Amino acid sequence: MAQLLVRNVEENVKERLKRRAKKHGCSLEELVRDILRDAAKDERPTGGLGSEIAARFKGGGFEEGEIRELRGYPIKPATFDC
Repeated sequence: MAQLLVRNVEENVKERLKRRAKKHGCSLEELVRDILRDAAKDERPTGGLGSEIAARFKGGGFEEGEIRELRGYPIKPATFDC
């Protein structure tokens, strides 16, 4: 495995990372490795959350006009049969 040395990390950044590692029950080194692994992934979202959802469901689902407009209708609480 390769080693990586990072110099001139601000003290407050180091302390925040230490707290985060402690919160997650791991060492500082393990936390930094996980952060670097995630940062090095090739998969990057191309848009915002709405764009991602729209792209995922594009071409499937409802035809136009299938969903009834709910404006102006009274709101009714859900009922559950026990």
